[in-house]
Amino acid sequence: MTANPEPSVLDSFRLDGRCAVVTGGAGLLGREFVRTLSEAGARTVVADIDVEGARRAVSEAGGGDGLVPHQVDVTSPASVAALFDETRKRFGRVDVLVNCAALDPKFDVGQANRHQDSFEDFPLEAWSQALSVNLTGMFLCCQAAGRAMSSQGRGSIINLCSTYGLVGPDQRIYQRAGEPARYKPVYYSVTKAGVLGLTRYLATYYAGTNIRANALTPGGIYHQQDDDFVRSYSSRAVLGRMARRDEMNGALLFLASDASSYMTGANLVVDGGWTAW
Repeated sequence: MTANPEPSVLDSFRLDGRCAVVTGGAGLLGREFVRTLSEAGARTVVADIDVEGARRAVSEAGGGDGLVPHQVDVTSPASVAALFDETRKRFGRVDVLVNCAALDPKFDVGQANRHQDSFEDFPLEAWSQALSVNLTGMFLCCQAAGRAMSSQGRGSIINLCSTYGLVGPDQRIYQRAGEPARYKPVYYSVTKAGVLGLTRYLATYYAGTNIRANALTPGGIYHQQDDDFVRSYSSRAVLGRMARRDEMNGALLFLASDASSYMTGANLVVDGGWTAW
């Protein structure tokens, strides 16, 4: 009699029959995560305040009944509740939450001149808005997902952090000779550090259950930044370059799936060695 073969380790990365919600699903990384989760078999809700962008993300990921765009304002309790209520009505469950929605001040071509506020003069309105989106929005989505996951007895929450939640920004890489000073703003570091605190709280709050919470910390993703920025950033990374936007997908799938079943309260850093120096 032949013994049943051991299941392949690759099987533990599959998400067949599960449902994932990706906030900020129309964004640069959000679109990659939507495609990754869908390819792994998950029915995936693409949630974003930009509903047309969410529809484009669905199309890029191949479309079909298992991919659904949904407009959401993560700062609104009613909007977040509607997102998760409709997801459960449609798919019956919520197995994975990827909190990707955030205000992220970009330094892409044509955007850099927006960042000339020093810390001393940084507007309170901008600070408050960022806290509402980057932390309160994540809190509301985790609450709603936690209710669904508690009722079904399992789930994986993945909160997007940043290297600037671990270390302070190197403001030198944003400066240009002969131009006004520009800065990565204070709210970004503060809110991304808060993401780690929330993640660890959730992990211990759900201790003894099959609900896990982890953070994913990407390094800088190349997206049309100017050549000076790319050179400066790359010189700080151990691997000597910025990340491609698809290089976070493996880590995301690992955290979403049973491949990381003994992992909670952790922060998976994929930064090309930026924080290793």
